[in-house]
This record gives sequence, C-alpha cells and structure tokens, in this order.
Amino acid sequence: MIKALCTAVLVTACSLSASAPAPRLRPATASPPAAAPDGGCAAITAPPPESAPPTSVNTLRQAYFCVLDNYYSGPAMDSTALLKSAFAAYTRDLMRRGADRADLQLPALTGNRDTDWAAFAKVLGTGDPAALRAAITGMVAGLHDNHARWHRPTPPPEGGPTGTGIVGASAMQGPQLDPAARPPLFITRVLPGSPAAKADIRPGDIIVKVNGMPAFIGDTANQGMLDAFASGKIRLTLKRPTTGRTRTVDLREGPITRQPPAVTSKTLPGGVAYVRLPGFHEGAADQVIAKLQGKPEAVVLDLRGNGGGSPREVTRLLGAFAHGKVTSYFCPLKGDCVPNRTDDSVPLLGLRLVVLTDRGCASACEDFSAAVKGNGLGTLIGTRTAGVISGPSEGYLLDDGSVLLLPKVRHLGPDREIIDTIGVPVDHHAPMTALDLATGRDPGVAKALAVL
Repeated sequence: MIKALCTAVLVTACSLSASAPAPRLRPATASPPAAAPDGGCAAITAPPPESAPPTSVNTLRQAYFCVLDNYYSGPAMDSTALLKSAFAAYTRDLMRRGADRADLQLPALTGNRDTDWAAFAKVLGTGDPAALRAAITGMVAGLHDNHARWHRPTPPPEGGPTGTGIVGASAMQGPQLDPAARPPLFITRVLPGSPAAKADIRPGDIIVKVNGMPAFIGDTANQGMLDAFASGKIRLTLKRPTTGRTRTVDLREGPITRQPPAVTSKTLPGGVAYVRLPGFHEGAADQVIAKLQGKPEAVVLDLRGNGGGSPREVTRLLGAFAHGKVTSYFCPLKGDCVPNRTDDSVPLLGLRLVVLTDRGCASACEDFSAAVKGNGLGTLIGTRTAGVISGPSEGYLLDDGSVLLLPKVRHLGPDREIIDTIGVPVDHHAPMTALDLATGRDPGVAKALAVL
C-alpha cells in the first residue's frame, strides 16, 4: 500500500504530477548522458541512458547549481541552506552504515554559492557514492516542495512488477500520510490477483496494526508504517467492518498486474452519467468527453484518488463545460503571473456537473477542482483535496543518469488563491467510510444524486 503510493515517482516531465504514479523509463542508449554546456544540469529531452558513471561529487555539484539556477525560488535562495541539508543527509547516511569520518565537518559558509561549493567539495574529497545519493535526496527534501523530486531510473524488474497489491488507504494525502487523517485506517483498493487479494484482503478492511505497531498513535497516523510497508514482508492485523472479525495476515510481495489508467463510466438513476477519471494522463480529457456523447441529464465526475497529470488535459476537459474562463495562474518568482484558460476549441457539452474529490485528489486534479469551484461550473462533493500542487515540474538530467524534477513556477487558483498545502474545500462533505467500502455504498454518489 504505502510503498506503492509513496515511492511512485515521476521520471519525465513538467506535465506530470508529483504524486501520480509513472511508468519506469526504459533505457535509451548505452552511452553516458550528455553534459550541459556549462557543466551543470541539462533539461531532459529523452529517457536517461542505459549506463552512466556512478554518483560522484560532481553529480552533487550539478544538483546544487541546478536548484539555484532552475528552481522557482533558486535565484533568491540562501545557498547555505542547500549545502546544510545535503551535508546533514550525507553524514547521517555514513553513520547508519558505521562509516562516519572524524574529519567530516561542515566548513564555514559565506553565502557566496561558488566559494561555498568549493569549500564544501574540499571537505567531501572523493566522496562516498551512497552518501552522495543521500545528500542529493536530502538537499531536495530540504526545499519542502511536493513537486521537487530526485529520481534514479531503474530497469523494469525481471518477471514483471511485484508488490503486496494493497495500493490505496484512507490515510493517504496524495503520495504521503495525511496529518489530518482520523482513525480508523482502512484499505481502499486491492489489485486483483495480487498477494493481498489471494489473502482475502478487501477494500474496507481496517488496519489495526502493522508489524505489531498501532496504525494510529492517539489521533495521528503512525509514520513508522512507511518503513514497514517498504520492507516487502509485513504482518497486518485487520478488522472486517461487516463482521467485526479480527485476524492477522502475513503478507509478502509477489507478482502484481497493473492496468494502465482507464476512464470508466456507467449510468446512474435519472439518466445521470457517472465517469471515473483516475488521472489526467495524455488523452484523458477526450476519453471523458467521448463517454458523455449520449446526452445524459448530468455528469458525476469521480476524481477520488486522482493523483494528477497534465495541465493541458485539465484545460481541455474544462473547455467542455465552459469557455472564456481563467482556470489558474502560473507565477514566476518575479514578474506577472500567466493565466491558464479553458480550451475553447472543445465544444460545450451543456451538462450539469458534480465532481467527487478526496485527499487522494492531488496536483492537476486540484487544478481542475479549483477551476470548477472558482468559476461556478459545478458542485464539489467528498472531502478537501490533498493540497499537493506547488507547481508543474521540469526534468533535468544529471551526469549519473538521474533526473532532478523542479518547479519553475508557482500555481495559484482561478482567484489567485493558494491551494498548495491547503487543498480545495468541497461544497458538501461526504467521506467514504470503511463500512461503506465493505458494503458497496457510496455516500459521494448518493449526495451527488440528491444535489442533482
């Protein structure tokens, strides 16, 4: 569950959400990556190479200057904060492996990015590759930006993907644990044919303990679950809400089958169309529009669990419900914000719209939801969105074949409101409970039909 959701990373471009799962990149060539003209990072235009040099001090240097030159607030950033975050992560990694060095001490920093780097690199010497990777991760994490990532592509595993098959949980906020989540923690999605499905684990099952640890400590989700789920072998204490039965299941990773995201639909009572959109992937808007060509009375668009995707798909789908509207703004560090607008080349459907959201609705999903709410295009039902929408990322290639993803602009809603870290509030609160999932009830759909 949490491993599947929290380690899903982007490996290509600015159009992808920071929280949407992305396919692993297949190697392009066997040659090393081309260096940027100035020796810094290069904007990524193709998959990383099959083979590349190991992570080195130069890789960390590239990442450092790449952030300062390309990140949204990089030009105004205190460069010493980047080096402090990197150095702290570097030393922690050495300590975990019993390889700390007596001479390893952060040098005095002046705030001059070039001289500070020279002093920093001198202390590192040749560097430890594993600790250098930890340093880049720590430096990027120090930005506290949900759309900033560092990723080292790996080839697809032989024999296909593996996992437990638990790929959704109630306490998730986009790709992370939700600090606002309340007990109980329950499973929301299980892949068919997976180890979890074979163990009769179902949506709605309440997770009482993970490897003996309580799922909640008081009213706060236990962060220790992250490491437990990442281990590949886990013991779950589960409670079935329909019967109250509690049991313990030992679960190991095994082969899983992941279907590509697909738009699905059905007809609800009263001639209302229900369309589920799992992500704003390429072509998603046209797929939704195609589902609505039968002239339904209205549409319930289910965006629960939608991790985001392409901003272009957002404006295209919004163009089916309104023309001439500002949907959001992309704002540079300095200068005027650039408005994004509905794609008015799309014919209007003329349908009443209800959108279902939850804490799994992140990034481009929030972009769409905010535009619907801010422009009065429909009604939002469910729970507040994730608040994971700092700005679209662009990818930069480093010399070890890894990819640095950095937002160049900040996202604001259609009224220039900040949505990042806050989320989009709904018009009608209708959360899904464990018992709802276990019995097939859907309070969001029920409320949508009542509103329509």
